[in-house]
Amino acid sequence: MLKDFDAAILRDARRVVVKVGSSLVTNEGRGLDEAAIGEWCRQMSLLVKQGREVIMVSSGAIAEGMKRLGWTTRPHEIHELQAAAAVGQMGLAQMYETKLRENGLGSAQVLLTHADLADRERYLNARSTLLTLLKLGVLPVINENDTVVNDEIKFGDNDTLGALVANLVEADALVILTDQKGLYTADPRKDPSAKFVHVAQAGDAALEAMAGGAGSSLGRGGMITKILAAKRAAGSGASTVIAWGREPDALLRLCQGESIGTLLIAPTQKTQARKQWIADHLQMKGSVTVDAGAVKKLRSDGSSLLPIGMTGVDGDFSRGDVIAIRSEDGLEVARGLANYASSEARLLCRKPSTQFEKLLGYAAEPEMVHRDNMVLHR
Repeated sequence: MLKDFDAAILRDARRVVVKVGSSLVTNEGRGLDEAAIGEWCRQMSLLVKQGREVIMVSSGAIAEGMKRLGWTTRPHEIHELQAAAAVGQMGLAQMYETKLRENGLGSAQVLLTHADLADRERYLNARSTLLTLLKLGVLPVINENDTVVNDEIKFGDNDTLGALVANLVEADALVILTDQKGLYTADPRKDPSAKFVHVAQAGDAALEAMAGGAGSSLGRGGMITKILAAKRAAGSGASTVIAWGREPDALLRLCQGESIGTLLIAPTQKTQARKQWIADHLQMKGSVTVDAGAVKKLRSDGSSLLPIGMTGVDGDFSRGDVIAIRSEDGLEVARGLANYASSEARLLCRKPSTQFEKLLGYAAEPEMVHRDNMVLHR
């Protein structure tokens, strides 16, 4: 275990994903907790006004649907769970919309599945949408699309989704608000000698041994899912805090550097993790050749690769695949994630972005490979 809570991690975090569990959102199943949701929305709006970007991952659709349908126990039949999600999602989205708007902030509902984040093209589409919403000053409220995807209801949990979203948008931090104060060395409800863990390294195998099973009849997770979510978030360089959701001003105080809950520190810096993943990608589907001017811009200016600088396309690749960027003498200058499939890239060679819509029938990113998704070879 580590000794000191690193206040700078949350204090300096510019992009934060906040995940709130079902028992908190629905006040242990009694219905959406308007006061609590209002408090989180107030805090998130203040963080946005400070210049931070915030995304909310909220559980509670199935639990709210159960309440509206008069069910006291979580059903086992998939179609009943889907029905509860469909009913509950209406109230959940409406509550966040109302409370965020009261605090001067627009909101957007985004329903995702794990499949959306496993497919590279859908991954980039989801990423582009979320980053655009943040740029517009709109706070995305994300939930799993439980209404239509069986596997997410049977196996999924929103702790994992929160980590996947943190990976998706390259968040600096993931804050998991729960009904526990944080992580203990054992279950404090059963072991009075259990000690509180203030700080540790995400991915430490000892953490999984400490975590127990599911903590609520409403949700699907428990402390173990939060530990594993922190480990997953750390893969893209995001540290995680697990804290009590009813702690007064928890989000604001965390972002001021106060020690609240358990901090699980990512061992790898955010940019290092993403760049290393691209650099280590061996199965490239193709490449693009660029002129000397483009090579100079990439190397000297740290620019993105624009199609106008491309002279050729090799291979058969899709949007989101890792491709090589080569000079006209065949040397690999860089590699990165393609914003366009090879068939589209061939049409865009030597063309300015003003012609993209005419050539493709739609207008998307102006770059073939964005500099944030690129690793240069020096």
